[in-house]
Amino acid sequence: MLTTESRSPIADLWLYRYHSPMRAILTGQIGIDKKQYLQAVAKLAADKALSIAMYHVGDRMYAEAPDVRPGGILDLPLSRLHQLRRSVFKDIISESAGREHIIVNTHATFRWRHGLFRAFDFDQIEALKPDLLVCLVDNAEAVYHRLHAEHTIDASLKDIMVWREEEMLATELLAQAVGCGSKFYILSRGREALTGRTCARLIARPDLLKVYPSFPMTHVHDMPDILAEIDAFRSALAQHFITFDPGDVDEKLLLDRAVAAARQGHDFIECRTLADSPDTPFQLPVKQVLDCAGDIDGQIYSRDFRLIDQSDMIVSYIPELPGGTPGLSSGVERELQHAFEHSKQVYVVWKPAKSPSPFITKTATRLFASTDEALAHFETEGMIKPQSSLFA
Repeated sequence: MLTTESRSPIADLWLYRYHSPMRAILTGQIGIDKKQYLQAVAKLAADKALSIAMYHVGDRMYAEAPDVRPGGILDLPLSRLHQLRRSVFKDIISESAGREHIIVNTHATFRWRHGLFRAFDFDQIEALKPDLLVCLVDNAEAVYHRLHAEHTIDASLKDIMVWREEEMLATELLAQAVGCGSKFYILSRGREALTGRTCARLIARPDLLKVYPSFPMTHVHDMPDILAEIDAFRSALAQHFITFDPGDVDEKLLLDRAVAAARQGHDFIECRTLADSPDTPFQLPVKQVLDCAGDIDGQIYSRDFRLIDQSDMIVSYIPELPGGTPGLSSGVERELQHAFEHSKQVYVVWKPAKSPSPFITKTATRLFASTDEALAHFETEGMIKPQSSLFA
């Protein structure tokens, strides 16, 4: 057993009372289907004999307005919409008093026929006393598909990407306003089985270290053996830590496919969502993707850095590509530098036979030859908590 003297300094970040009550607000734009996602989170927790009470603001608003057709509540006059929301929040504040863990499923903003408007009132958020705010995000094409399948609204892919940024910013500002600025997280829906575990851990295991897994993505997408290595690395980290994985939301390949389709004279590309069941393919206009080219690159750049900022450390996997070339992309190099400059612990799993450059060795806290070696070090240093595989 590690003593206080032998424990790594980063392990001190864990000093948090296990099972401390957690009151969380989860936001996200329409089209993410947060309710389905949270139902999976609740089941995951229940399987471990842990109760997380879920409060779905939208469902409760419909229950209080039986005259409103399904999917039409946002078409109400803003005055009635605000009145309904305040009534529902009042009930949630009262009902949730004394509950151990709660998640309130709501929105920070709406971008609808009324334009852009808020979806909360500061006084009620303060009365709820949240400990944590999370903004759930998903791939823009998946949100586009769900939004148009469930509502009659003319929203382009670019509209959805802009709305996603607005939702993240509004949630972050709300967290700062009510004193939860250091406990605001962006969480990707992506691979629901894994990100659902991440959500449950944020509520029930905030003592676990938060890790950003870094790895090459775009230029290895057609290398199945390398992708299998990377997926094994991602899964191993997710087994023991709270991970904010950049691969769970990434429209770069979508853009590359749209560019290729345009060159071939195609007007549509076929897409699939990661989380929906059944995972039905759908058509996305090529022009709408191309219109978002700058937004896609800019949001990847910005969002990945924010995921690093909300993590305790970065662990990067550098595979060896065919011919012995290190699989070190410009994106991974920039992530490592950003983490180093922001005082994060920087760990690198270096697989190539070729030695890393000084730009890697001088910024890395430590290098490892394999994922297993890295995990063994983390365990020795007390960085892997007992029972960290809870919600595995």
